[in-house]
Amino acid sequence: MQSNKQAQREEIEVDLLCEGIFRHYGFDFRQYARGSLKRRIKNLMDLEGLATISALQELVLHDKQMMERFILNLSINVTAMFRDPGMFAAFRKEVVPLLKTYPSIRIWHAGCASGEEAFSMAILLEEEGLLGKSKIYATDINEVMIKKAKTGIFPMEVVPEYTGNYQKAGGSQSFSHYYTAKYDYARLRPELLKHIVFSKHNLVTDHSFNEFNVIFCRNVMIYFNSQLQSQVHQLMYDSLYRFGILVLGTKESVQFTGQQASYKELDHTFRIYQRCS
Repeated sequence: MQSNKQAQREEIEVDLLCEGIFRHYGFDFRQYARGSLKRRIKNLMDLEGLATISALQELVLHDKQMMERFILNLSINVTAMFRDPGMFAAFRKEVVPLLKTYPSIRIWHAGCASGEEAFSMAILLEEEGLLGKSKIYATDINEVMIKKAKTGIFPMEVVPEYTGNYQKAGGSQSFSHYYTAKYDYARLRPELLKHIVFSKHNLVTDHSFNEFNVIFCRNVMIYFNSQLQSQVHQLMYDSLYRFGILVLGTKESVQFTGQQASYKELDHTFRIYQRCS
């Protein structure tokens, strides 16, 4: 069990690590939820065989590849196609009729990891006859994940799970219609991928880069402290057209934010909101 002095020293080390990364690389982890941040730091220390956070800091500041591993470890990469299929079913019911009234559609998936949520949206829009007038922007802080997402490749071993999710989400085709299989991997059809733009974007330090009809920011802000959550909520609000749609994770909400009065709740279970002012 840690002594008070050890705990205090560890807090100082975490502060110095985050400050050093911010000043040297421009990535700002200083307002991430402390418990989650420390767990991920310690996990990386175990993987690298390091005894102290200070030792990790030295490597991170002097070795760019170590910094890339740090980012990869801190990024939230748990994803699947049509993950939370009920959300996609609700999206079809509540949001698609609105999108059908627009001449063009821009959708932003913030924190896209390896791209499965954006792949899913491309399939949904294709089935609803909307993909031809849509552009999907998928962004993440993690360049390794962005590079992987651009390939549109996923392992065949996950296809049964993805197929089940797709069916529960209201899919109208055979899921195999949307990919080609080769050996142990599947690749999303190129005509779906061409409607997705993958790029690096840091929700903490970067600004709004467009206006959108829909923004997905699911299961990202739970890892931020309240101040950073407030900052990102403002970014989402500034990036939405009036009557645009914001989709959060099931443990996230616009309640008690500065923008709460500007949204109408369309689906409570799956946290789908419409900006109304």
